Order: sequence, then C-alpha cells, then structure tokens
Amino acid sequence: MLVLLPPSEGKAGGGRGTPLKEEALAMPGLRNARTAVLDELIELCLGDEDKARDVLGLSEGLRGEVAKNAELRTAGTRPAGEIYTGVLYDALGLATLDPAAKRRAAASLLVFSGLWGAVRTTDRIPSYRCSMGVKLPGLGALGAYWRGVMDPVMTEAAGTGLVLDLRSSAYAAAWKPKGEVAGRTATVRVLHSQIVDGVEKRSVVSHFNKATKGRLVRDLLLSGAAPADPARLVEALRDLGYVVECTAPAKPGKAWALDVVVEQIH
Repeated sequence: MLVLLPPSEGKAGGGRGTPLKEEALAMPGLRNARTAVLDELIELCLGDEDKARDVLGLSEGLRGEVAKNAELRTAGTRPAGEIYTGVLYDALGLATLDPAAKRRAAASLLVFSGLWGAVRTTDRIPSYRCSMGVKLPGLGALGAYWRGVMDPVMTEAAGTGLVLDLRSSAYAAAWKPKGEVAGRTATVRVLHSQIVDGVEKRSVVSHFNKATKGRLVRDLLLSGAAPADPARLVEALRDLGYVVECTAPAKPGKAWALDVVVEQIH
C-alpha cells in the first residue's frame, strides 16, 4: 500500500542535524528536478526579500521564512515525518506508533511537496517554505513543473498495490494516477453528517477532514492491515469502525471515490 499525503504549511525547525544530502533522498529519479527547484528557490531568497515574499505568498509576519530558505543547503535536517506538523500529522502521531507500525509508515507513506516533489517520512530534509502553488520565476508553476517529471517515478513507486490518495487538490495536481494504477487508487473525502429538523444533512469539513485522515492512516498502520485494492480498503476501514461509502469507477482508468462519514468532528 502506498499512502499519498499533503505536507503541512507550518513546519518544525530543522534542528542541529546534518545538512541536506540530496543523493540520500528516496526516489532518486526526482533528484535533478529537486536540484533545479532548490537552486532557484535559494537564488530567489538570496535576492530581493520583498520579491521573494511576494512569489512565496508570505505575509510580513513570515519574513523570516525567506532567510531560512536562503540557507537550505547548510541548515540542519530532520526526518520529514518530524518536519511536517499540523492537524493531519498531529492526528497521525508518527512518533507514538509502535515499532511495527513505524516500519509500515516508513515503507508506505509518501509526502508531496512543492520543493521536493515527494519524500518518504524518513528522508532527512531541512525546514522550508515553498508550497505547490508557488510560481518560481524560472521554472513557472510548481504543480505543472512536477507533473512533467513525476509520472514514471510515481508509477514505479506505486508498484502493483493499492494507492491511497489523501492529498489536497493543489498537491494532487502534481501527479494524477493513470490507467491501471488509477484503477487501484482510492481518494477519500470526509463528510460530516448531522440531523437537522429530522433530515440528514452532510457537509464537507476542512480542519476535521485533516484530523480524520490522520487518524485513519494511523489506525491502518497500527492494525497491520494491508488491503490490496480499494474494495478491500473499504472492508478494512469498516472493520476499524469507520463509516465508509464508496463509488467504484464508471470506466477503467479512473480512481475509486471513498466518503468517510463522521457524526462528531474533533
């Protein structure tokens, strides 16, 4: 099973770890593309600070992120699973998984990124600020840039098993499973169910969408479940107590759509 996650906007500091070693990152097929983005981001942030803030979409209060980006090659690193914070990663709680679940996480989780394309949670990276929505002066929109190089690498990473796609739309734009891979891919939407005047109403949640997805991944990792396809994923999630409704693709080459329905949001 391969689980695709979005990154978090906020990130922990890189600490005192060793500097970045690009050659040590997983998915070496992305190395040249990563270097190109990294070089341009550093060059941008070493130049006009106001221009860099504008390109990166940073507020005045986040001015310090520009200086941090300028030092990405010498900054300390930590495993990506420690760098990414926020609602989804808090709920996922990688640090508190048991040893077997941690091994499963290292093998199955892949975090998409505007800077790195995609990294394993065990890859050592510095703290940075560069979302997939950024348009760098020389490379253009990062979503389109990564889309041009991601397909062969991701198709190989997907192997022959299930792909559980929990990315937000901005990061999903960087790679869209096609053909046979799409047929064993499941996307997930979280819906909040409420009874209003005797009628059930459902709404898409945002903050709690992230929390539910984090808990869902954590539960799968702890259970040791290894569903081979979307239909078996639905069974596994229901066994774990989730209310899941699924829509099989109407034609080949399309992903399955799963709705996880929650009555309480927390």
